[in-house]
Amino acid sequence: MDVVEKYQTVFVLVAIVVGLALGQVSGVPAVADRLILPFLMVMLFAAFAGIPLSRLRDAFGNRRVVGSSLLINFIWSPLLAVGLGAVFLRDHPALWVGLIMLMVTPCTDWYLVFTDIADGDVPLATSILPYNLVLQLVLLPVYLYAFAGTLVELPLGVLVESVVLVLVVPLVLGGLARWGLIRTKGREWVARRFLPKLSPVQIVFLSLAIGAMFASQGEVILENPELLALLAVPVIAFYAINLGVGFGVGRLLSFSYREMVCFNNTILSRNSPTALAIAVVAFPNDPLIPLALVIGPLLELPLLGIIAQVHLAIRNREWWPLDVAALRGGS
Repeated sequence: MDVVEKYQTVFVLVAIVVGLALGQVSGVPAVADRLILPFLMVMLFAAFAGIPLSRLRDAFGNRRVVGSSLLINFIWSPLLAVGLGAVFLRDHPALWVGLIMLMVTPCTDWYLVFTDIADGDVPLATSILPYNLVLQLVLLPVYLYAFAGTLVELPLGVLVESVVLVLVVPLVLGGLARWGLIRTKGREWVARRFLPKLSPVQIVFLSLAIGAMFASQGEVILENPELLALLAVPVIAFYAINLGVGFGVGRLLSFSYREMVCFNNTILSRNSPTALAIAVVAFPNDPLIPLALVIGPLLELPLLGIIAQVHLAIRNREWWPLDVAALRGGS
């Protein structure tokens, strides 16, 4: 990871502090409110431009890991989010909706970094990535309408419009940009010069969007500081439960160590920026929902870093069957 990636949490924290400070200046909240969506659109364009949709077919090579990952991400995790919300956030429907949005959108980029750190199967993880994107694109409106529609007002037309605007448009533009650059510059140039710049762009514009959000909604935040801390409890519970599920499924299906690391990261990492962008458009009159999603980037990187160290400790102590063929190939 470069400096920007390594200190993403610091960037987000600084954005929050600066945003809250600027929000106290007259006229700034109105301007900041208009900047949130453009910042998020640039961030999502950078995210989607790096996703190799052409690799959808590659995932079929390991149906045990891929199939299990998709089942956990798109069936188990949404139900777990609803259950955790019912336990911890029953009296706070906006936070409950934010939790659901966070947990039904599996990550489409960051988990590759932590899979690599823990010596997991990165090519396999990469092949799962396009499926995570396509399925959340299709299923996010369904989950929101089914689970969140009973908690907050959610017109179906607004929901569809927000998904098209926030997900489909950046996805198409990102795909066209990637295709055009490959045609004109070549795959090697794209891999060496273009793709490495996308992650820092994502982080910078996500931080700008979060700063703008806190500047525009500073009054709401200062009046309800405990609500964001309240959301941290079910988020941490989600990571703890799904980590246990990952180890259990890995043992049951006899995953190798590298497969297990890949699998755990795909079912743990969440796509909080995408959920945040949807929330900004779909819930303009309920600012606590997008604000709740800010806790995702704050917690995700430290938690995934700790989990990577857990995986390495398991490998070093030989508590999990190693992929002997892969180890020989790398020696």
